[in-house]
Parts: sequence; C-alpha cells; structure tokens
Amino acid sequence: MQQAGAGQADEDEDEEMGVKEEEEEDGDEEEDDGYYMDPRSPAAAAVVSTPGGGRAGGIPNRRRAREEKERTKMRERQRRAITGRILAGLRQHGNYSLRARADINEVIAALAREAGWVVLPDGTTFPSSSSSAAVAAQSVRPVMVAAAPPSANPLALPASAALPLRGIAPVAARPISHRAAPAPVSGLLVSPPRATAASRPPADDVPDGNSSHLLAVPVPMDPAAAAAEDAPVAKQVPDVAPRPPERDFAGTPYVPVYIMLPLGVVNGNGEVVDADELVGQLRVFKAAGVDGVMVDCWWGNVEAHRPQEYNWTGYRRLFQMIRELKLKLQVVMSFHECGGNVGDDISIPLPHWVIEIGRSNPDIYFTDRAGRRNTECLSWGIDKERVLQGRTAVEVYFDFMRSFRVEFDEYFEDGIISEIEIGLGACGELRYPSYPAKHGWKYPGIGEFQCYDRYLQKSLRKAAEARGHTIWARGPDNAGHYNSEPNLTGFFCDGGDYDSYYGRFFLSWYSQTLVDHADRVLMLARLAFEDSNIAVKVSGVHWWYKTASHAAELTAGFYNPCNRDGYAPIAAVLKKYDAALNFTCVELRTMDQHEVYPEAFADPEGLVWQVLNAAWDAGIQVASENALPCYDRDGFNKILENAKPLNDPDGRHLFGFTYLRLSKVLFERPNFFEFERFVKRMHGEAVLDLQV
Repeated sequence: MQQAGAGQADEDEDEEMGVKEEEEEDGDEEEDDGYYMDPRSPAAAAVVSTPGGGRAGGIPNRRRAREEKERTKMRERQRRAITGRILAGLRQHGNYSLRARADINEVIAALAREAGWVVLPDGTTFPSSSSSAAVAAQSVRPVMVAAAPPSANPLALPASAALPLRGIAPVAARPISHRAAPAPVSGLLVSPPRATAASRPPADDVPDGNSSHLLAVPVPMDPAAAAAEDAPVAKQVPDVAPRPPERDFAGTPYVPVYIMLPLGVVNGNGEVVDADELVGQLRVFKAAGVDGVMVDCWWGNVEAHRPQEYNWTGYRRLFQMIRELKLKLQVVMSFHECGGNVGDDISIPLPHWVIEIGRSNPDIYFTDRAGRRNTECLSWGIDKERVLQGRTAVEVYFDFMRSFRVEFDEYFEDGIISEIEIGLGACGELRYPSYPAKHGWKYPGIGEFQCYDRYLQKSLRKAAEARGHTIWARGPDNAGHYNSEPNLTGFFCDGGDYDSYYGRFFLSWYSQTLVDHADRVLMLARLAFEDSNIAVKVSGVHWWYKTASHAAELTAGFYNPCNRDGYAPIAAVLKKYDAALNFTCVELRTMDQHEVYPEAFADPEGLVWQVLNAAWDAGIQVASENALPCYDRDGFNKILENAKPLNDPDGRHLFGFTYLRLSKVLFERPNFFEFERFVKRMHGEAVLDLQV
C-alpha cells in the first residue's frame, strides 16, 4: 500500500506539472494569436472605433482559448489516470518489476521482453533470434535483387548490396526487414541498367544528384548503335564461399550459460558501480536466457586494512540485485591482485597489511631467477609458514572462505549461489605466474620458472637431499628467459635437459608443489563450504604444445611433455575433494592460431581434448570459459563442439560455460544476436537460421 501511495503521489505530481506545461503552451498560443496592422490602414481605424478601444472579436477569441485549455487539461488528466491504472495493474497482477516512478517507456520495454523481443539499455529493440531468424534469413542473402522502380532493370544489383563477411552473421549485419524479400538471382551473370547520354536526363533534373529512380525517356537512335546498345553487358558477381555446415544442437543436453561481471563491479569502498545500468543489462541477459553471473570477491577489497576484518557490504547489495532478477551466482574467491594481465582494466592490489609484510619480507612472493618479485599472489612456499601476523597462508584463505560462507548463508540455502570457484594462483588459476606481462613477457614466450624465493628453495633442497643428490638443489641455468623459444635453450630443446635425470627430478618437484598447494587449499575449502559445489580454474597454455618439451606448460607448472600426461595428477586431486575443473581457451581453433602465430606451434584444440578427457576419465565434472573476447559465430560454434562432443559413446558434455565478459561491445547488435543464438543452442533449443 505504501508503494502504491507513493506511486499515486508521483502520478499526481506529474499531472500537475503536465497541466502547467499545457497552460504555458496555451499562453504562448494566445500571444501568437495577435497580428500586425498598419496603423494607417482602414482596418486599424475600425479597431480604434470599437467600443473599449479593443480589437473587434478579441473577447470571444479569449473565451475560446480558455475553453480549449480546459479541454486539454481534461484530456491530460484522463491520459495520466489510464497510465496510472496500467502501471498499478502490471505491478499487482503481471509480476513486472516496475519502479514507483516508472514511465511509459519502461512499460513498453517490459511488455516487449514478455513478447520475446530484446530491448537493449539504450532503447534499441529487435526480435530475438528465435522469433526473427526465419524472417531475417529471408531478408538477407549472399546475392539479392533490391526492389526497383518500373523503369529500372529488374535484374540490376543495387550499388550498396553487401556480401556477408566471415564471422559476422548475415542477419545481424543489417536491420531486420519484415517485408517480403525479393527473389535471388539464379545465375552469376546479370545485366546492369543501361543509361546513354541520349537517354539520361540532365543533372539539374536529378533530385539529390541521383538518377537511379528517374523514368528514362526513349530517344530515336542510330540502328547500329541500338544493336550495340542491346547487346547484354555481362558483369561478374564475386563468388562467396558458403559457411561450413553447422551441427544441429536441438534436443542435446542443457548446458547452463553464465556471464562474468566486470572485474570492478564492487569497488574498494564497498559500493556497486553503476548499479542502475547494471540492472538494465542483467535484465537483457535474463531475457536472452542466460542462467546466471560470475562475480570475483577480491581479497584485497574485503580484508583490505586489518587481518580478519571483512567488509562484505558491496557484495551483499550486488547479490540482492541478482537474486531479485532470479539469476544464479558463481562466486570466485580471488586471492590474487587484479591488474597487469590481459583483460585487466582496473587495479586491485592484495590487502594493505599483506603488502606491508611483503616490504620487510619479499620472499612471500613468487620470484624468478633474476630475483624479480611477482606481487600478484603469495608464494606456495608459505602455505605452512606463519609469516602473516601469526597465520599461515592457507589459514588466511580458510578464514576468508569461512567468513563468506557465514555472511551469505541464506544464498547457499536458497540455491542462489550455485558454485564457488577457489582461486589457487595467478589470475585465480591453478598455475605459477610464469608469464607476467609486468616483467616483459610477450606471447608466445616460454616464460620462466618461479621458484627462487627462499621458502620454495628450502623445499627444493629437502627434495634433493631426500633423493640423495644435493647438487640438484637448484633451478635450471639454461632455461632461457621469458620470451625465449624452446629450441634456442639447452633445457627445452629437443633432447634437452628437461628429459635428463636432473630435469625429470626438478620438473617432478616443481609440478608436485602445484598439486600439493591445490590439495591443501581444497581440503579447507571443502571444510568451509561443506556440500556446496566448488571448482578450480586451470589455464589453457596452448603455445608450444606441438613441440616435444611443451616448454610454456612446464614453466607454468604442468609437467606435460609429449611422453607424459601432466593433467591426470591435477584431475586426481580435484576428484579427491569432489571439485569441478573449469578449463579455458575452448573457443580457439588451431588453424587460426597457426595463421596468426605460426612460430608458436600452438594447438589449443589438442590441449582442450587432452584436459577434458583427463577430467572425464577421473570422473569429475568439467566446465569451461573463453580465454579471449568472442563475438563471432565461428568461435561460438567451436565452444559448442567442445561442450557437446559429437558421437561421444558415454554422452559426456560440459556441465556449464561462463562467458568472458560483460561489456558494451557485447551489446552491439550483431554481437548480441550471435550471443543470444549461442545461448539457445547451449540450452539444446532449435534455431531457425541453421547453416546446413
């Protein structure tokens, strides 16, 4: 009732304002009703002779103006009353989330979404792919004849006819037309319209300088010239390679689709950034069928100033907004800093009190051979070292996770939070920070080993002593630098030291440290989140995959040369704690990578196939996300192929996909059309513009 009263008050206020506006407009009209007379004219003399010195007929004119003003006010009151009743009815019976001061634009947008249309935040409205694909498919063809006036050649191609581009849907490349499309040209040879100097009208007679729609007037011509003119002029239309056929995913298993929110959606002050705009964007995604969103909970924002003092205010408001929109939540426990990596558009450092500790003890960070510290995340060497004001690193992570679980208990109980992703290293992924851009790395460099802080060096010495070879208590001295190529190093080249006795010992210790870190943190995560779904992200280091050593994977901690499966141990530890594996780069094609960087010897398709099968063989669930922004149909089709492998005898498929990331570019019409189409196919729904 309070909300309804507020709404009525707002409507009355708006009504009064509208009436005032009408009065002002009527006043202006009344003033404009005057006219100028020459004082010397007979008409002016007649006016002067009118009793009262006024203009003849002035009083009736003012009376009519007042009557018209009253009628206008009455119509305005009736219109606003109708609008108020419509809003009240939609709020009460239609379950529309309309605010008290909603205007007619918001009503129209809500009704349009209910009818299956897409309404973008800027008001752009168009049919969804399911309702418009059939019409749009008929309205855009590779070669098409435009409607022409009777005088034009019916076989002429319009000068602006555009052929569809690779990676851009023809439907999205131009506005959708609801008029019947003209028939396509059956052949490649067409006759353009002919215009001669004799038949062409003068330029001055052409409106806007365009003579294409003018009726040509026949003029007598010389017979020989007429015969030459009548000869058909052939014009070659460029042939366009058809799209490769697409699989029909109608009726396939339902794979939920989530979308990552901006990295800084909650700022350091505990505020949701651009909350109103975000709600509008999320409504659009909800209408497009998106199942939920992924949010990073930054350690550096929540526990920023003092140990075990957590500020969840911004996240509580954000989660409430998401719950009201009936979306699901994937939450990332982000124990790393933001900034300095590909796609990072903001800077969120580690907690200030951790940075203070790092100033006096920089060995809490990963360190390369040259002694450069990487402050992106804490070294795994302090997992069991009490160097963080009396706590170990894993204890700090556990306290953070337990605080989150208690703070948002209702969201777990109601099923709003569907999954917790545990950050285990650089970029929140289970890997060493082996290729940091801040230290000069550029793709496709092999990276460097990150094991030179004193805590990891102590662990390496213990492992070498246990093996009986204390001389092995060192990192490789011939492994190159961040941007080296494998074949130019003594360690990674074919037949290099990576496959020697020492090399196998070092790489086993280096990769086992990664697995042990995952084991320790996941044990405490399972304790904190009990029966909730947890997951771990593993990065797709696909460059140099076609070489024997797989150098970039080795420096990242994945002991996966050509003669060893480096992902089976990771899958085994995830299986131990019933954690899912979230893998990246599922949108990349090997051939595309070879065209752009042939020297990288990359094979993302081979890597994805290996990792997915290692996880499925271990009996764990697999989710995925794109590594780079993806807007084109080819990329989305590749994700679909990996999500639902063809002819898999066990019917295995991904249990979820998270799209990276919400941005203004995604809302551009061609991009959003492809994204909405992709969501429907991930859900196993049919699309009408399938390329078969």
